[in-house]
Amino acid sequence: MRLGPFDTSEINVRSSGGGGMGRAGGLGCGTLVIALIGAVVFGIDPRQTIGMVESVQQQTAPAGGARGADDLTEEQVCSSGAYAQEACAALANLNRTWRASFANSRVAFEEPGLDLFRDGRVTTGGCGSATSAAGPFYCPADRHIYIDTSFYDQLAQMSGTGGDFARLYVIAHEYGHHIQNITGLAAQVRSEQQRNPAVANRLQVAMELQADCYAGMWAGKNRDAIEPGDLEEGLQAASAIGDDTLQRNAGQQVSPESFTHGTSRQRMAALKLGLESPDDAACNVFFEGT
Repeated sequence: MRLGPFDTSEINVRSSGGGGMGRAGGLGCGTLVIALIGAVVFGIDPRQTIGMVESVQQQTAPAGGARGADDLTEEQVCSSGAYAQEACAALANLNRTWRASFANSRVAFEEPGLDLFRDGRVTTGGCGSATSAAGPFYCPADRHIYIDTSFYDQLAQMSGTGGDFARLYVIAHEYGHHIQNITGLAAQVRSEQQRNPAVANRLQVAMELQADCYAGMWAGKNRDAIEPGDLEEGLQAASAIGDDTLQRNAGQQVSPESFTHGTSRQRMAALKLGLESPDDAACNVFFEGT
């Protein structure tokens, strides 16, 4: 996907956890969310990965932002490696795209921040601390997306082909959780989950499918930047990280009541819906009847 140039003044990005952001290249088209696939390969709990996180661990940071962030400018962070440059370009494009979508909305648009860290622990501004094993996530308390770029190295090791759309899908999915947060949907869902635990899991799946839909919608709004193979790569990635597929690959019995993100078929359909729909409200379909 051709993201084009960007201005660091367009984005809010920082680096925590130390180290350069690494290179980009050699990533697979068959997988999207390494932390979820990590549930099969590395024993990672998928309920704590690739999504909106209220509390990653029990300890909670002060609400003033993440502690331990490197004192780097946006320009320095974005130039610290190809992964970082790609993430910064994606964030700038996402900001422009969603700002335009909110132009005629009654909801005030607010850009999220992005925290890039590597091979370590990060402390959020309200969702606790996380290690690299947590995978990419969004913290609604400080409105930041957190990505450990060593995640991309793991993804590269697990696949033998190239392609950047899976990495972009990751950040676009997390950005989708930000949209849910600033529109108030996330708070409504949390409230309903607490009020009615019987529907909590179904609502969680709906949140993740809508975030997939929003990721597809972003790509669809930038269709002129799509390169051959990107859409197919995205659909294949969505299929690879469905809850049912992950459970089968782990040698487990498929257990719908334990799903957190939806089946392969559901995730592919959510992405495709976003890609093909010009109506921002189309992604609300996942909450109909819940």
